[in-house]
Amino acid sequence: MNETELRRLSVGHVLCGLAVLFSLCVPPLLLDEFSLLGTHLVWLCICSACVISVNVLSLLTLKPNTSTKRISFAHKVNKLYRSCLYFFVSCLLFHGIIVLYGAPLVESVGETFLFAVLLSSFTTSRCLCILGPNFHAWVRVFSKDGAMSVWDHSLQITTICSIVGAWLGAFPIPLDWDRPWQVSSSFICNML
Repeated sequence: MNETELRRLSVGHVLCGLAVLFSLCVPPLLLDEFSLLGTHLVWLCICSACVISVNVLSLLTLKPNTSTKRISFAHKVNKLYRSCLYFFVSCLLFHGIIVLYGAPLVESVGETFLFAVLLSSFTTSRCLCILGPNFHAWVRVFSKDGAMSVWDHSLQITTICSIVGAWLGAFPIPLDWDRPWQVSSSFICNML
C-alpha cells in the first residue's frame, strides 16, 4: 500500500465525518427553530447533501482514479446521467429493503425514503465517485477477493459498515414502550 494513497483515503474519511458534524452544528445557527428531533426530515436532507458534496469534492481533489485518457464532454455528461440514475435506483432499492424489514409502508413514506437517501449517500455515492457507473467494477470490488487497492477495500468496509450500522440502529426499535404488554409491565414495576 502506498502511503500517499492511505493519506488521501484518511483525508476523505475525515472530511466525510466533518460533513456529518457540519450538518449537526450549522443548521441550528442558520435556521430558526431547528432541532434535530423536531425537524429531522430537514436534517436528513442537509446531511445527505453534505455527504454527497464531500464525496464529489473528494473525487475531484484527491483523485483516487488517476486516468491519463482524455474524456469527451459527451462522455462526462453520459457518466453523470448514469450516476444520477444509479443513485436514484439505489434509493428506491434501499427504500424497498427498509420497508421489507418492517418500516411502515404508507404512514411514514417521507421518513423512510429520506433514510434510504441518507443510506445511499453513505454507500452508493461513494462507490459512484470512486468506481463510476461501471457495473462490472462494482461486481469486481464487492466479490469475495475482488478488492485490488486501498480504495476498493475502503468501499467494501464503508458500505458494509453503513448497512450493518443502519440495521443495528433499527434493531432495538421494537423495544420501545408502545406495546400493551410493555406498558402494563412498566406500570406493575412502578407500583412495586
